[in-house]
Amino acid sequence: MSDLTTLLEVGGPVAVLGGGAAYARAKHPAAYWSTIGLPVSTVRLLSSYGSVMEACGLTVAPSRLRVLAMKAMTQREVRPVPPRRGIIRPTLTGLKLRLRLAPGQEPADIAASAERLRHAWGVHSVYVTTVKPGVVELRLVGYDVLRRVRMPRKAVGGFLKVPVALREDATPFVRDYRTIPHQLTLGATLSGKSMYLRHLIAGLARQPVALVGIDCKRGVELAPFAPRLSALATEPDEAAELLPALVREMEDRYDLIRARQGIAPGTPDEEITSDIWGLPEDERPVPVVLFVDEVAELFLVATRKDEERRDEMVTQLIRLAQLGRAAGIYLEVCGQRFGAELGKGATMLRAQLTGRVCHRVNDEASAKMALGDIAPEAVHAACSIAPERPGLAVAGDTSGGWSRIRTPYLSLGDAAETCQESAHMVPDLAALKPFRPEVPVRPVEAAAPVVLHHPVTD
Repeated sequence: MSDLTTLLEVGGPVAVLGGGAAYARAKHPAAYWSTIGLPVSTVRLLSSYGSVMEACGLTVAPSRLRVLAMKAMTQREVRPVPPRRGIIRPTLTGLKLRLRLAPGQEPADIAASAERLRHAWGVHSVYVTTVKPGVVELRLVGYDVLRRVRMPRKAVGGFLKVPVALREDATPFVRDYRTIPHQLTLGATLSGKSMYLRHLIAGLARQPVALVGIDCKRGVELAPFAPRLSALATEPDEAAELLPALVREMEDRYDLIRARQGIAPGTPDEEITSDIWGLPEDERPVPVVLFVDEVAELFLVATRKDEERRDEMVTQLIRLAQLGRAAGIYLEVCGQRFGAELGKGATMLRAQLTGRVCHRVNDEASAKMALGDIAPEAVHAACSIAPERPGLAVAGDTSGGWSRIRTPYLSLGDAAETCQESAHMVPDLAALKPFRPEVPVRPVEAAAPVVLHHPVTD
């Protein structure tokens, strides 16, 4: 009886600790990883490194010198040699360590065994990156960082750089317009596409950049950011006037480059390879970022006249995508669906959009239009996004690389407040003044009436 009582007394706290650990792992994965997951995974890695590498086929036969030394000094069996392991560096979300590849190995060998390493060491995922020839870095992520997004503190942007989302390997996804000038962002209703757009606008609002919007949904998406916008078109007719103005602005900038560099006035724009960044800072025009929300609205036509207008707008968009980068004009094209069925010029425009971000879409064809031509294996990942995870997307570019990302929550009010606070940074561009949106004046809150209490006298 006394033994049973002692067992219950000891088992009670153990059960409480086990239940607390399970609760923390489910509800607070970051805290669980820092207190329990990190030490356990480190011990697993240190104690089983050699055997795991051998089981994964990542060991090689030792050199002859090593074999002779082992036979001369010890009687132990000579075993295959795993890659040399560096120092384990803990992070807030996982572990990092570098491996020096054994002779005859390549980074693809380690990457092919990433799933086995994940299960062997009890982590959420393993990613392999090449540091230099012969050295790779393993990034072990301890938990699903995309379930509850928390941007790293070091996610600092820069000029024309916006840390807009978190990658599945716990590194920030930075939208860099100097590297990837134009991008196509697709997503169905409630997929998180608008949240992604808010982060971009809020991140650029504090920078010396001209923001231009085309929102043919009567401006419901971009109108809250009107104080920071240099131009806004809310109907196709307005867009048909705004796009030629942007094209003229682009041509004026090419003339400025010609004048500065002594290029002949008759030289075609396509033969000018320089850009505005080669101009002196005091002569350099401000960059322009054009946001096109629901691009399909620009392609839809009902009459013959609408078809002519559509062809003109698409042609101007293609010109901006082909020639705008050198003039400092960048495109952010968004929509629920984008494909060849939209009409003439859709495929040509898509080919000029280097970056691709695909949120949850309603059909596989949309995912193929976004990612099929750059990373076919990413199409399945985009089609498997669950509706209960808004903001989750697959990001890729024309290099063929892709990764899962998720945008943190940002309320419309906070994004609009950021634009209101930075309204003084709207640059002065004469070509866009006719399209500057009217910003409603905020009502002044009435001050509370002051009540004077007079002393009571007899």
